[in-house]
Amino acid sequence: MDNENEPPPESKLTRSKARWAREGKFLTGKISRPEEMRLPPGQHLTRDWPTLDLGLTPNISRERWRLDVYGAVEHPIFWDFAQFTAQPQSKFVSDIHCVTTWSRYDNQWEGLATRDLLEACRPRQEARFVVLHSHDGYTTNLPLEDFAAEDALLAHGWSGAPLEQEHGGPVRLVVPHLYFWKSAKWLQSIEFLEHDAPGYWEVRGYHNRGDPWLEQRYSSD
Repeated sequence: MDNENEPPPESKLTRSKARWAREGKFLTGKISRPEEMRLPPGQHLTRDWPTLDLGLTPNISRERWRLDVYGAVEHPIFWDFAQFTAQPQSKFVSDIHCVTTWSRYDNQWEGLATRDLLEACRPRQEARFVVLHSHDGYTTNLPLEDFAAEDALLAHGWSGAPLEQEHGGPVRLVVPHLYFWKSAKWLQSIEFLEHDAPGYWEVRGYHNRGDPWLEQRYSSD
């Protein structure tokens, strides 16, 4: 399948972030609970939405966009954008926490809740993990229970407007309770697996799960 792309070439940012993982940069050693503190340890607030990627910004129009859902599922899915938006749509408000230490509160999302996607594709009993594949060759992995969080969604809208290309449009994943590298931009396909398969940053020194309140930035945390 064409979602099995080679990872993109390294950029200045990817080299810097790999160095941060080796050095343990930004770590405070603190742990907090989301029900007690809204801002995770080591984070600072911003009103902007910084743009971070692997140096490639895929230009995928809504007319050309497709979503493939396959692997350990009863009903593989192959939707175009019209079919995708014909599914039940949800609106959630949630915060963003990026591993590079910025956080942004009260983001207004619109899209397909991951729980509604799961109803449509019906993961098989042995499915335990998902891998997100992006149009820039990026991948990231999630346990099925994190992917199925009650406020997780495949977002095509932000703040009442279509999701902009630089922020992952036409469609990106949003999993608010994990660091934002887990919320893959420019989503192309979703693969359900029996066994875990670490993604682009996970094999480059970043934590396999990425809980901001436990400060799970790097693989040694």
